[in-house]
Amino acid sequence: MNFNELYHRAKSVVNPKQLSKFVEVGGVGSAVCTEKGNVYTGVCIDTASSMGFCAEHAAAAAMVTAGESHIIKMIAVNCEGYIMPPCGRCREFISQLDKKNYQTEVKVAEDKVVYLKELLPYDWK
Repeated sequence: MNFNELYHRAKSVVNPKQLSKFVEVGGVGSAVCTEKGNVYTGVCIDTASSMGFCAEHAAAAAMVTAGESHIIKMIAVNCEGYIMPPCGRCREFISQLDKKNYQTEVKVAEDKVVYLKELLPYDWK
């Protein structure tokens, strides 16, 4: 799967809405492609008390639920279609799921792809 297809998968799940006074969901969508060629998507859940989580976490959780852990490519997009690099928490989370994930290709901008290890230059492990 190429990044164009992955972008469209991530964008297809973006659907911002307010669930309650304190919770907004779906403003960011993510798609991850695994070594088996499967694609998992997820959306962010933003809460007032910081208990929410990012779209990349949601996609990774779906992947782990399906029995996989090695991500080949990943992307996140906001409701305006802009590509967003993963936050530090997501970078660390993905890196711990599988040591091979340091080689995950991450689309961080329209014209830029980097390996996850480049986003963690001074990793604590």
